[in-house]
Amino acid sequence: MSEPLRLTGMTWNHSRAYPPLVAAAQRFEEENPGVTIHWERRSLDDFGHAPLAPLARAYDLLVIDHPMLGDAFGQGILLPLDDLLPQPLLTGLETNSVGPSFGSYRYEGRLWALPLDAAAPVASYRPDLLDRAGLPVPRNWEEVLNLAREGLAVMPAFPADLYLNFLGLYHSLGGMPQTGPDTTLDRAAGTESLLRLRALAALMPGRIYALNPICIYEMLARNDEFAYCPFAFSYSNYARSGFAAHPVHFADLAGIRSGTRMCSVIGGTGLALSAQCRQREVALRFATYVTGETCQRTLYVQAGGQPAHRQAWLDGAANALTHDFFSQTLAAMQRSFVRPRHPGYVAFQQRAGHPIVEFLRAGGNPEAAVDEINRLYLDCGRSTAACR
Repeated sequence: MSEPLRLTGMTWNHSRAYPPLVAAAQRFEEENPGVTIHWERRSLDDFGHAPLAPLARAYDLLVIDHPMLGDAFGQGILLPLDDLLPQPLLTGLETNSVGPSFGSYRYEGRLWALPLDAAAPVASYRPDLLDRAGLPVPRNWEEVLNLAREGLAVMPAFPADLYLNFLGLYHSLGGMPQTGPDTTLDRAAGTESLLRLRALAALMPGRIYALNPICIYEMLARNDEFAYCPFAFSYSNYARSGFAAHPVHFADLAGIRSGTRMCSVIGGTGLALSAQCRQREVALRFATYVTGETCQRTLYVQAGGQPAHRQAWLDGAANALTHDFFSQTLAAMQRSFVRPRHPGYVAFQQRAGHPIVEFLRAGGNPEAAVDEINRLYLDCGRSTAACR
């Protein structure tokens, strides 16, 4: 009897990430006797910021964040997938990408991962608490501020999350995007974004600076203190009956200017193959299985996943399972943009929120805070070591 073909994979530790991969691996093993796939998990913070190189030496399959591609490319630790998979399959995935998910895994003209999970900052709320207060889901920025004045709004202000929500405001206000290591933020749009964030944060408790999106959703789902969050990376799990004490509902972002909804940054995950993967054929078959329409629309979402395939977001059963999470947030996903991916960006993102936190808490000169963000960005673009 031949030895089983064994693959190992690393993902991140949440009900949205680990269980759907385990479920998909189990079914793939059943359909492919002689194959075993073992998944391990690491913290969300490690997923977003820890280096990929040590993992690429130890695992065949890696669930990655697209801003890491610049560093990974320079280290040669991932397999380019465009030469290994048929073009019709890739064209189908790109056509059915949620927002720019597929394109976010292209770097230097090559494709380094398949879209597995899609997310972006969106609005969330407790309908029962808004009904009790006699207030609607905010449609514009002033209504967001009004909810905050009532003590009913909360947002994640952990530095990394704060920076990304700042970036969403910045893009929504017409700021020029950062397209390379030498592209700085526009002072005017950056200053207005900081002033808007400070006006909002001033109406919220100081503990927001220790909160990431998962903390926000746990608070919304467990108690009745807050009814609304204007922007946080989305987690469809909290919209599912039985996942927490109170289902959280999700919505598009509020308008930032007349007739214009706020935009946000694309997140989610991609599934990559380590350059050291020895069982490439079976690894590719699993990767295309778990990112394909059938699995994404059924088993993956049923097991708690937040798929990246557009047909899953349009699926009636998936929406019934999540109080219409997918249909209500798809427009925000389609407006999202891709962060820079050049070497050093991940290290920059770890630090970029700190000048924002300092300004929101202490005030001062918002232009100086924008200048400090630009300084950090330029330093990281010139030398990764400068950001450590």
